[in-house]
This record gives sequence, structure tokens and C-alpha cells, in this order.
Amino acid sequence: MISTFKAKGLGTIADVVINHRANLSSWVDFPKETYKGVTYEMVASDICKNDDGGATATKNPTVTLSANNDEGEDWGGMRDLDHKSENVQKCVKAYEDFLVNDLGYTGFRYDMVKGFNGSHVADYNIAAGVKYSVGECWDSNSTIQNWINATKVNGVPQSAAFDFQFRYQVRDAINNNDWTKVAGTNCLIASSSYKQYSVTFVENHDTQYRDANNPLDPIKRDTIAANAYLLAMPGTPCVFFRHWQAYKKEIKMMIAARKMMGINNQSDHLCYSQKSDCTAICVTGDNGELIVAVGTNAGNYTRDGWKVLMSGYKYKYLVKESFSTTGWDATVKHIEETTTEPETPTFNVPDCATVQDGTYAYFEKPSSWKTTINVWAWNNNANAYTGAAWPGTASQKDITVAGTNPETNQTVYLWKYSGTATPNMIIFNDGSAQTADLPFKNGGYYTSDGWMADVAAAAGISPILSTNPSATDNAWYTLNGMRISQPTSKGIYIHNGKKYVVK
Repeated sequence: MISTFKAKGLGTIADVVINHRANLSSWVDFPKETYKGVTYEMVASDICKNDDGGATATKNPTVTLSANNDEGEDWGGMRDLDHKSENVQKCVKAYEDFLVNDLGYTGFRYDMVKGFNGSHVADYNIAAGVKYSVGECWDSNSTIQNWINATKVNGVPQSAAFDFQFRYQVRDAINNNDWTKVAGTNCLIASSSYKQYSVTFVENHDTQYRDANNPLDPIKRDTIAANAYLLAMPGTPCVFFRHWQAYKKEIKMMIAARKMMGINNQSDHLCYSQKSDCTAICVTGDNGELIVAVGTNAGNYTRDGWKVLMSGYKYKYLVKESFSTTGWDATVKHIEETTTEPETPTFNVPDCATVQDGTYAYFEKPSSWKTTINVWAWNNNANAYTGAAWPGTASQKDITVAGTNPETNQTVYLWKYSGTATPNMIIFNDGSAQTADLPFKNGGYYTSDGWMADVAAAAGISPILSTNPSATDNAWYTLNGMRISQPTSKGIYIHNGKKYVVK
């Protein structure tokens, strides 16, 4: 896989966990590993003296731990390593040599870098010769800056860091419906000294997904606007894979716009308008200027001398009228023609999921979810939610229990949409747990993993929807067997041996 990506000009980043390490059979033993004829083994004296708040020393009184306390935060899930130990350094360097030279990784994402001094990351990166690294310093903006400074060699930082405060500003803007918050200055990209080392993101595996015993902190809606802002701003943007799956075409166009304007991790930006319903920021790339407007009123944002490049749900990109967009239409057309949706897996739809009139969907509730299920659906172009407030408003939705899936013994819900603008995105939730942003499929059967099947197709009904059957297209039959010249009302009919849904 790594070789395939490399052949296509893509680098692969390894998630490197070296703050802590799991043991073998006892509390303080590690495996022996041989690489390039040399055997490596970490030992008890490579564990920080105060590991687990001193519990490791107490539980193993006959074992000699390191003479050094932990340089950073303790983590009780595994043994915290003493990176002042020459043996630890030797083992880590051999491991990273293997990742780079044997497996072909381009760089590293260092996990929990608050657990050890940033100077070690610099040492390891130089030894491995990596092209890029980013540290997960999940903390305040000042702490992240201090960590970046700790990686300096001859005054130059040797690693980037995730810009957590950038992410929280976007989350707060969405949750509070106050888009002034995205223009906050308490983040790495706001500093000319640190934006080059900022890896921006709006969601990651820690903030989006936790097990049932841990709190969730996801951005629950407006993720396309969040990505539009992310991909227009300085820093090195990192797109969450689930967002990529849900909005592949639009995100591809956002990336194309970023490249066309020459925006990079050192680009300057200036806030043109900062209002709760729309914040507009001008970013200066190497090739020109781009305005990104985000918020509930972004669709109405205009500026003299500027033209719209692209727009969507709660976002708009504008460029100067004098800027040549030659080739942009061809780029958009190419993306639309070459971007395919993932194939729907084979799935047996239970009998309780039957074809309905109108706009509807089925949802199979995970056993761990609460019994009250909410629906949050919207249309990117019409800007119309089915509910006025998250997680979904009862007056705008109609969701009832349809039955049970006999294969999984899970409750199946039927949702019928009562609005006027047909949705193209949907989220199912129980007020805390939720699905990802999912493409809406009328008559779709959904699980927490996504859209699984087309109910009409599974029932043998043609997916062709007809609003005006031809008068000459005779020999139509109702499901009761009555022959008619043509359908005059919506419903399910038989024609030429096939079932059709007529709307």
C-alpha cells in the first residue's frame, strides 16, 4: 500500500507511539526484537522512576527502574519510557529506521508528545531522516508553542504540531451558531512565527470517536463549511476521512481551489467581516487572493470587485474579478466525472423495511443507543434543515419503530420527511451517540456504519422514478391487478413486468 501511494506521489505518515509501551507477561518486561542483525530489548531500568504515580515501583519493589522521573505527563495505561535512557533512544531509532527504510514511511505522527521532552523528537527525526512530522500536543496554544520550541535545533523547529485551538474555534462557532469565533487569534495559524508549523484540522479520531464509556466531542453538523474554512486557511490542513467520504467532490474542489490560489502554511490572512451569521477572511496565496465566507448567511456575502468561485451549504469562495479562472470549469467537470461514490455493500433488508410514499429512510439502532432516535437532515443547496435545533426537532420529523431486524435483533426505525427541500445529507443520533454525516438516499436502509441498501431495489422495485408517465406508455397495473392507461397518482405500479415508484 505504501509503495502504491509513493508511486502516485503520496507520502504515508506512521502513527508513532513512543511515550509508553506495553509489556509482555509481567509489569516491567519487554520483548526482544532483532533488526539488521542486532537484538534490541528495553528493560525495567528504561521505565520512568515515578511511572504510574509511583505505583510501578511499589508493585515491583525488587526491580530497579530508571533514576529519572518522567519528563512530562504520566499515562497509566502502559509503562512510560525514560527517553533520557540511551537504550530507549537506541531502540526508538532502530524502530524508526525500520519504518522509514524498510516500510517506506515518509514521516511520523507522534502520539502524546506531552509525555516526554520535545528535544527527543528532534533527535529521532534527524536520525531517521524523515521529511515531515507532527506532534499530538493536546493542550493550550501556549503549551503547543512551547513544545514546538523544544524541538528546535540551531533555532529551527524539527516538527509541526496539531493546531488544537484552531479546531476548537471551529467547533465553538458551529455549536454556538456564532461564526465570529473562527476568526479567533488564540491558535497557531494566527502567529507569523508558528503558522508554518501548524497542522490544522476540524476533526480527528480522538474528538470524533470514543467508546461508550468516554465522552464524545464531535462537530455534529456543518462539517462541509468547517472543511471549506480549513482548506482555505494557512497551516497544513488535515481532512478527517469520514468527512472526505461524505463530501468527496466538494472537498476535492476546495483542494483544487487552494492549489490554484497557491495557499500554503505561510500564507497571510486578514478578516474582512466578522459577524455571527457570516465571517469572511481573505487569504493571500502565492498566485492570488481568496475570500472564504462561512456562516448561516455566507450565501449572501458579496464584495465589490470580487466574483464567486464556488459555494455550498454555509460557505462561499470568492476571487478577484481580475483573477483568471481559466481551466477552473474544466477542473470542476473533471472532478465531477471522475469522483465515484463507494459501492454499497450487499445487505439483506429485513421485512419490516418496506417501500413507502414520499421521502423516507430506515435506521437500524445499535443496541447501545438510547430508545429515542433523532434525525438531522439537510440540503446543501437549499440551506434547509428539517429541525430548527440539534439534535432534531419533533415537529419537523416523524420517526417511528418499524419493527425488528431478525438477523441482528436490533430495532428498526422508519423516518418520514415532512419538509419541502429534499435532503441530501442525514445524521441519526440519540442525543449523544451519532452516525457520521451520511449521504441521503431516499428509501435507504442505514446502520450506524452508514447507508447499507436501497429498500426499493431490495424489494425488486425499479429505481426509476417517474413523475409523468407517457400517455402512450400503456399497460400499467396497480398492485391489486387493475389495469390502467397510466398512473394518475403517486404510488407503486407494475409496468412491463417491473415495479415502479411514481411520484
